[in-house]
Amino acid sequence: MTEKAVPPPYLSFDPASRRVRLSPREPAFVQNPYEAYAFLHAASPAFFWEDYGHWCFGGYDDVNRLLRDRRFGRQNPAGVPDSRGVDQDRSHLASFDAVEANSMLELEPPVHTRLRTLVNRAFVSRQVERLRPRVEALANELIDGFPKDEPFDLIPAYATPLPITIIAEMLGVPVEMGPQLLDWSHQLVAMYTLGRTRETEEIANKAAREFSAFLRGYVAERRDAPGDDLLSLLIAAHEGDQKLSEDELVSSVILLLNAGHEATVHQTGNAVRAVLQQGGDPRRFVTTAEETAATVEECLRFEAPLHMFNRYAYQEMEAAPGITVKPGEQIGLLLGMANRDPAAFAEPHAFLPGRADQKNVSFGAGIHFCIGAPLARLELQVSLKVLFERLPGIKLASEPRFRDSYHFHGLEALPVSA
Repeated sequence: MTEKAVPPPYLSFDPASRRVRLSPREPAFVQNPYEAYAFLHAASPAFFWEDYGHWCFGGYDDVNRLLRDRRFGRQNPAGVPDSRGVDQDRSHLASFDAVEANSMLELEPPVHTRLRTLVNRAFVSRQVERLRPRVEALANELIDGFPKDEPFDLIPAYATPLPITIIAEMLGVPVEMGPQLLDWSHQLVAMYTLGRTRETEEIANKAAREFSAFLRGYVAERRDAPGDDLLSLLIAAHEGDQKLSEDELVSSVILLLNAGHEATVHQTGNAVRAVLQQGGDPRRFVTTAEETAATVEECLRFEAPLHMFNRYAYQEMEAAPGITVKPGEQIGLLLGMANRDPAAFAEPHAFLPGRADQKNVSFGAGIHFCIGAPLARLELQVSLKVLFERLPGIKLASEPRFRDSYHFHGLEALPVSA
């Protein structure tokens, strides 16, 4: 530990054991995790986070390496991942567990390889690029509907409807179902937050049951009358003779709907906030396609929408010098902390689009690299460019606050005036 590294008042650190006590719900930490990250980068980028009960890694090189290390994976050797432990009665989570059991996010090869290969065809860059005119038209349509001459919240007016509409159209599910899809999604992702309750679990299980039933009915319709949408493609998709089973299909579509909007909503809000906090004319960040792409990459690095991603150890090993993990133990990979590592980035806390050392880990790495990254990048590029070109005078109406949800780092609201 360096002499100058002083922990913030809400964090306690024992340098001998590298143990940290830091509530992920501490208000000061929720609003600005980077103060704690800066201390930990100086003191020990790898540490045992007592509040979670496992080792965490926040150095860029460690996070990048461990995301790619096949001795770690998403599939819990002891069963379905559960922050309360796997020994307890899970009968009230039967529907939720059924969805998770076939989710490619929670699986490893060879099953993961087969699912990802089938789904990936719709998300390669050349396929996604065809969506650019539609995303641009939708962005303009949403801006046309903004309230005039009064502050409004950009999250429900712009950041939320754009990605949920695009992913619903891609899949071929009714766009008017958007609000219901959002409700189900929010209830499902609440399962991944620390300190969830029995009520949270029962609500998530009900959402999984209803979401699955809706999709099974819609799959039956598409089998009888296929279209040119992603759902029809997935129904017909095969690799060799291996088609998606209906359970795999339902889990894959739920994952794509959730992942197709959840992180993008947060990242859009975070990105607009970051740009507007720079002051001046926001159009300077989106003048050309190259500058817009560079701005999006810096937004992804500067204020990532996901701050912790967990992995399970598949064998006993030394994850880092002096840190041994056993099979079944979890580790936490701190994406938001890695993106602000002073050993990897010059001026890590400065917003510098076009920086020469851009290499953020916001989409992960390795075999679980975000399958929707090309779509998310395109949506962010288009939504920021159209927004700032249409409304160059847009300003924050008040200082936005982040939601009390450490893993999913997004704003409660984004009050703006245009």
